[in-house]
Amino acid sequence: MAAVLWFRRDLRLADLPALLAAAEGDGEVLACYVLDPTLKSSAGERRLQYLYDALRDLRDNLDGRLLVTRGDAKSVIPKIAKAVEATAVHISEEHLPYGRRRDDAVREALGGDVELVATGSPYLVSPGRVTKGDGSPYKVFTPFYDAWRKHGWRKPAESSKTSARWIEPGQVKGVRAVEIPDLGVELDRPAGETGARKQWMEFVEDGLAGYGDDRNRPDLDGTSRMSAHLKFGTIHPRTVAADLGRGKGAQTYLRELAFRDFYASVVHEWPRSTWWNWNTAFDAIEVDDGREAEKAFEVWKAGKTGFPIVDAGMRQLAETGFMHNRVRMIVASFLVKDLHLPWQWGARWFLDQLVDGDMANNQHGWQWAAGCGTDAAPYFRVFNPTTQGKKFDPSGAYVKRWVPELRDVDDVHNLGDDDRPHDYPEAIVDHKQERAEALRRYGAIG
Repeated sequence: MAAVLWFRRDLRLADLPALLAAAEGDGEVLACYVLDPTLKSSAGERRLQYLYDALRDLRDNLDGRLLVTRGDAKSVIPKIAKAVEATAVHISEEHLPYGRRRDDAVREALGGDVELVATGSPYLVSPGRVTKGDGSPYKVFTPFYDAWRKHGWRKPAESSKTSARWIEPGQVKGVRAVEIPDLGVELDRPAGETGARKQWMEFVEDGLAGYGDDRNRPDLDGTSRMSAHLKFGTIHPRTVAADLGRGKGAQTYLRELAFRDFYASVVHEWPRSTWWNWNTAFDAIEVDDGREAEKAFEVWKAGKTGFPIVDAGMRQLAETGFMHNRVRMIVASFLVKDLHLPWQWGARWFLDQLVDGDMANNQHGWQWAAGCGTDAAPYFRVFNPTTQGKKFDPSGAYVKRWVPELRDVDDVHNLGDDDRPHDYPEAIVDHKQERAEALRRYGAIG
């Protein structure tokens, strides 16, 4: 008997429960990945490049024994299963809306002869597991976090390349293998399981102890930069959590992993909230539209708002496909509360640009900033970009790195008429006035 191991957001061999499930018994296992045109059309080039690089790393770690094909999974996967006479197709369970719909369609297409077996998920605790005493989902993070910690999670699965006897892709008849694409996009960190493990161990050794103090400082190298690896499953959060101790940095990092699980649980329970306000009262908020709004949006995307910390973040995003999390909050607040534009505009741009673009984290991070999500920032909290810049980039090093026009300015966070370089734009809005306007609009929806 044979089994198919269908990789998706679990592009690794270590700590992969689905691999152990596929390898049970004496049968051989075919490793495969289906390049989905739907996902390609909704992902930016950098995210696709990470995917392709991670697939190459996975193929290399399997000594070439990875079948990569292209098409609609509900027709391709049954064809693959039939070609190797598989009795089961093994996957890591998906919880986001598109993945759930795709897997339901594949399960139906496989029929009763081949089972679609889901084992494990991309999360420390799978969505739907942590609930209130009455079984209802949490809407606020802090009580979720307490229950999440009490629930706990399994230790890392002991899987590896040697866990299975692999089928050579060349033996699979009737299924067209394709080359893994290469868009030629340069990433600032290596993709794939090999790079993920190396990067994590370096962070544990050099950065974890200071994470609690440094993580909010974009001018410091104080974060792990593991978000893309977690998004694509080139490392599992169980593997990460197993290396965390009880220190301040470790516990702060664990809390961030809990936020990842929380937002996935929210989307699992309320899939509509990926593009619509979780708090429907905010559907009535007044937002700007039309040509002037679109022009303001383009200025924001280009990092030419005249607010240094905002522009630095947007230029970092455009150049690298990454933005420091504190700065993500600042630029999001600026878009929705200074420019009065829909959060969905910003969320869509982030998904296009970010290597780590994750539907649950991204959409609900934006709704936190806009005040319309679960556990959201109070609507009356409007980030002052100047104050935020002074607090979290006190020397201006972050701004000067990404906004070269300001490299010779002593205090980039207090630009006056005399020290604003001629090649750096004037502020697009008056923050004090737009804050008042934002509060008026939020107050109007009661």
